[in-house]
Amino acid sequence: MSKKLSSQKLLKNNVLDAKLCTGCGACVNICPYQTIYNDRTVQLHYCDLTDGKCYAYCPRTPADLSRLRELFFDAKDLTPEIGAVKTYYLTRAADPEIRAVAQHGGTVTALMELALVEGWIDAALVSSDEQYLRHGTAASDKSMLRKNAGAKFIVSPMAAAFNQFVRQENANAGVVATPCQALALAKMKLNRDKEEAPKINHLQFVIGLYCGWVLSAEKFSALLAEKSVKREEIKRMDIPAGKNILELYTRRGVKEIPFNEAQVCIREACNYCTDSTAEYADVSVGAARFAGTVDEQRGWNQLIVRTQKGRELVDLAVKRGVLEIKEAPVKSLRQLKVAAMDKKKNALKNIVRKSGSAKNLLYLDSRDAMVRKILKAG
Repeated sequence: MSKKLSSQKLLKNNVLDAKLCTGCGACVNICPYQTIYNDRTVQLHYCDLTDGKCYAYCPRTPADLSRLRELFFDAKDLTPEIGAVKTYYLTRAADPEIRAVAQHGGTVTALMELALVEGWIDAALVSSDEQYLRHGTAASDKSMLRKNAGAKFIVSPMAAAFNQFVRQENANAGVVATPCQALALAKMKLNRDKEEAPKINHLQFVIGLYCGWVLSAEKFSALLAEKSVKREEIKRMDIPAGKNILELYTRRGVKEIPFNEAQVCIREACNYCTDSTAEYADVSVGAARFAGTVDEQRGWNQLIVRTQKGRELVDLAVKRGVLEIKEAPVKSLRQLKVAAMDKKKNALKNIVRKSGSAKNLLYLDSRDAMVRKILKAG
């Protein structure tokens, strides 16, 4: 009888060496043999466990997605394009000071501030910088949240930050996560055992970020050097609606990079991701797109409410006057679904090209109902 491979070896063969690693950090801070170096996941020593959490929690290992959907969402809310949708709005922070420092409408910062003030959470786990490399930090007050507002399109291992937080603190947290990170956190809830349950139960909610890709820190650093841009000077980044450029907001003003030049810096793993709207979050937030003219979109977010916990948070935000909300045009949701489905179809084509067979979808199950719908649409 052949010896069963360890979880760590499977992770190395099927994820790390296969260039499917998203850098989420789900395998880090639960095992001393896994760590993050720059924006890469590194295995330090061999581990012979055959049922390790490193493999179970990874968003790029097989998962029972049907069971996940049953656990977290109402069946009537599910869509094949963007997951569960209870409600869909355009939103922005009511506080202009938040909007001034945050990405687009500042919805994420406003919701996290409210959760802190209302005592829903003791800390908001958000992305922060250390010499431009991203990492997760626990923000326990408004000033820390606002200091770390804004996006930089470099992966931040938020699942690793959650693992570290719940092992050091007996406290509740909300997490801001990209789609792969939200899936990793959902898998933690699905796979939790008696030992892990008390820790994972400290996860109160997840605010997901729309995400089509992230940049490789190594490749993007080389591009910045070519453009004479210092990494530490970048405050935030954006791709404005209707423009094929990447904007870098620096201390010396705005620097524009043609998107085709930045595109070569995208992490390879992003080519195999089917989720652009963080389908396993409680609420998902992105820049307002597909909702009118560029001027009408500017300063607003799209917001998808997915779970009952997400609905309670958004309803409270409106009641407390911290979030401005308006109905989104029907066309907006329809076009978002089209864009999301295009991402799914392209990802599946890339997966089949990588595996060499339509029967082998790597981390996805071809028998899954939602996967079948994507394949049929393609």
